[in-house]
Amino acid sequence: MLVKVQQPAPDFTLKAYKNGTFSSVKLSDYKGKWVMLFFYPGDFTFV
Repeated sequence: MLVKVQQPAPDFTLKAYKNGTFSSVKLSDYKGKWVMLFFYPGDFTFV
């Protein structure tokens, strides 16, 4: 999958920790709203 800057992000589904529980979240659930995607791969590792 090729993703470019200033292009719409592809729709995806993932598990997220939200309001004290794990649930499935889809990017399309937030259509029409401002969203900031943040990926932090080194969290809780010894890297």
